[in-house]
Amino acid sequence: MDVKKNGDVSFWYADIGGVPGYRPPLQGDIVADVCIVGAGYTGLWTAYYLKQAAPHLDIVVVEKEFAGFGASGRNGGWLSGGFSWSREKYEQASSRAGVVAMQAAMTGTVNEVISVAETEGIDADIRRTDELLVATNEAQEQRAKAMYADARSWELTDERVGYIDAPETRRRIAVHNARGAFVIKKVARVQPAKLVQGLAKAVERLGVPIYEQTTVVSIEKGKVATNRGVVRAEKIVRATEGFTAGIAGHERLWLALNSAIVVTEPLSEKLWSEIGWDGYEVLGDAAHTYCYAQRTREGRIAMGGRGVPYRFGSKTDVRGVTQQATIDKLHKILTTLLPQTRGLKLDHAWCGTLGVPRDWCTTVGFDRQAGIGWAGGYVGLGVSTSNLSGRTLRDLLLGNDTELTRLPWVNRTVRKWEPEPLRWLGVHSMYQLYRIADEREAKGLPRTSRLAALADRITGH
Repeated sequence: MDVKKNGDVSFWYADIGGVPGYRPPLQGDIVADVCIVGAGYTGLWTAYYLKQAAPHLDIVVVEKEFAGFGASGRNGGWLSGGFSWSREKYEQASSRAGVVAMQAAMTGTVNEVISVAETEGIDADIRRTDELLVATNEAQEQRAKAMYADARSWELTDERVGYIDAPETRRRIAVHNARGAFVIKKVARVQPAKLVQGLAKAVERLGVPIYEQTTVVSIEKGKVATNRGVVRAEKIVRATEGFTAGIAGHERLWLALNSAIVVTEPLSEKLWSEIGWDGYEVLGDAAHTYCYAQRTREGRIAMGGRGVPYRFGSKTDVRGVTQQATIDKLHKILTTLLPQTRGLKLDHAWCGTLGVPRDWCTTVGFDRQAGIGWAGGYVGLGVSTSNLSGRTLRDLLLGNDTELTRLPWVNRTVRKWEPEPLRWLGVHSMYQLYRIADEREAKGLPRTSRLAALADRITGH
């Protein structure tokens, strides 16, 4: 499938007139109280909350490209407050009550982000809605129902989650062969670039400088070395998420998993009447190689998925350019779920990276002895989770003992990923097995394929 534009960071920037101009870089060596590495959601939320809580602190942000260049300006726009990581893994190191509290804190990020956007005058096309995880075959239906049952077993009520049958699913969105859907309520759809650009401006208004075009070479106690000079700071925050492997000494900490999105031309009113989607729900499926989609402000469909999942050595893309095979794969997913879209053209395609820890569970933390904090490994849930990271890092850096600093993801550490080529072989084997499992289930396998379980064992998913 041909696409008008491939890369140029993302469609979200094209939607607001193109990528922003660069802020000035760091001009030589400086001293600060806090240095934040990375001007994506995590770094900006941390700067925002920390400066509000302690206005006297001299906080600086350093960024290799421009604020929102990475996943913060390229994601699917799901402000979900979701919890897709293994609750059981967190429980093993804490308690059931701790996991329930963490789950509630994640849920609260939706209202918190919306509140800040309103306070700071950030117009990010935010629309409250539901998340639909649609099942299109028997095996997927079993998994979707199991997800609902598991969510209820962890004390999520019908105010937050639900399950709808096939007729109700198709009434909301006319997905081909829909058999039902797991519903997560009280989420929101956002325009990612608008949110991150608005947040960067809010941080600057608080008096925090953002030094762009400044590449970090190394991070150590009290010192952030860049290609523009050295920042000496008592406290440092590493907020680099999917780009973490590019920092010396962190090559195997988090795997840089790729995800890609295509966006269609605007749909006609006639086509929208055939599809429905009047509630602007964020849409996913229960496949192992799952997809994620939204109906945009101006009436397009943005459809995302994994595509080529991993580049050897945790290499990242070049300004969002993705492979033709990935574009074709996402177009097939779109037209399979929504055959009504077969005649539509694709206006834009792009990709980005997200951070994945070895146990696929996100973390936030602060090493007091080294004076270095971190957050990330969001595994695709960064729009909402990064907000909780920012508030938690605020409390950790200030030395405050709060409900947030006692949550089970705080200071959680896991072993590193294997060296190459084992890392590449493992990830690509996982997704090949997922692909075959999805194909078998689509052909009528009435249960989850054992190949998917094998894939999970290979990578600890």
